[in-house]
Amino acid sequence: MKYTIVVAEDEELLLNNLIQKIQRADQDFEVVGKAQTGSQAYELIEQLTPDVVITDIRMPVMDGITLLTKVREQFPLTKFIITSGFSDFDYARSAINLKVSDYLLKPIDPDELKTVLLKIKKEFQITKSSYDEVFNPGTTRMSPAQIAALLKDFLVENYAQDINLNLIANNLNYSPSYLTKIFCQVYDCTPSKYIINLRMSQAQKMLQHNPELSIRQIGEITGYHDQGYFSRIFKKHTGKSPIEFRGGNE
Repeated sequence: MKYTIVVAEDEELLLNNLIQKIQRADQDFEVVGKAQTGSQAYELIEQLTPDVVITDIRMPVMDGITLLTKVREQFPLTKFIITSGFSDFDYARSAINLKVSDYLLKPIDPDELKTVLLKIKKEFQITKSSYDEVFNPGTTRMSPAQIAALLKDFLVENYAQDINLNLIANNLNYSPSYLTKIFCQVYDCTPSKYIINLRMSQAQKMLQHNPELSIRQIGEITGYHDQGYFSRIFKKHTGKSPIEFRGGNE
């Protein structure tokens, strides 16, 4: 299968050169979009839901860290590779808590790029194999509503795990957009939003009824291994931080 990439780099020559290096590094990866500002990249990612985003740390309009943070909220399983010049490399590495797959120093070394892409591909392959039992081409004999229900049941059982909807769609021989469309028709929200709703519902119950658990533990149990990220998502969803929510419901 092809794994899709969106590349963000403000200098056009470097952008095109990086795309050529990706194409030479591994034919299983396909560049489906390129951008020269962070905001352009974000629009492309929303539209194309790529498997991988490669972005420079310093981008006009929206920098790489802001882009990563915004994308992570909507598409938590998108893999990120951050590129940077030498002067920004320490700053780039400081973003490690945002679960970046790797950091590449410019000019990009083709062998390093190949190694990083191979690592990401192996991670995708391991994840895909775990979906084969539930989602496979035979499943497509079911009606779209039945497939949406199957996906819903899978999300309910596995909401705390990392769920890659692109890989599930590929197992069904669907595009990610078509899988999202049939799910929305039945449940009136995207699968990604459904996962967040499940996680937030469970987190609220645990904050109310499990005072022995810390906020960090509740975040981890519901699928968020970074407490700051969990708190931001929770406040965006409920209007209160986890601490405020727990204090108001004890």
